[in-house]
Amino acid sequence: MKVKITRDEIGPDPKVDALILPKYVSYIINRANRWSQGTRPKVVGQLTDLFKDFPGNTLNEWEEWYLQQKPDAISQATEKILKMIENIKDATDKIDRQMVETWTKNPVIVETFKGLRFQKAVLKKGAEIVNADYRIATKEEEPKGIDGYINNKPVSIKPATYRLEPELVESLSGVVLYYLELEDGIEVDYSELLK
Repeated sequence: MKVKITRDEIGPDPKVDALILPKYVSYIINRANRWSQGTRPKVVGQLTDLFKDFPGNTLNEWEEWYLQQKPDAISQATEKILKMIENIKDATDKIDRQMVETWTKNPVIVETFKGLRFQKAVLKKGAEIVNADYRIATKEEEPKGIDGYINNKPVSIKPATYRLEPELVESLSGVVLYYLELEDGIEVDYSELLK
């Protein structure tokens, strides 16, 4: 069921100037914030809880009220983010062609080889578990997030860390199987396949 909530029910959009930053800057600040955890609740407060207690209606009222509740939060968050940006600048200055080439070989050569071997092993073992056939996805199916099929069901196979990287999330169809690499193999969560 789809229900439309009108602008009147939500409240008017605040009138703020568009944030205009040079190319890549917003991404860098966002990444630095993420790595430094600058806007986490321990720094800026649990915003949803604070908003529940907010007695006003406008953006200006919210800003004034929030800054009264957490007078140092913006400054503390800014410092954490700036420190991380300095770390990024320092790291960037150390990057050279050889380092980039070595890094590039890793996903193209090493991780592809490991990942595709893992995919085949995960599909094969999953097919054994449900006593069915499996196949590797075609090049037309791969862009849809499908790595293969077990018992004619589309399957996506992702490392467990994939769940922690929202920017990596693609539209995955079918069963998603997560694996954790161990010293002596991989551990696969087949619970989605068994539903």
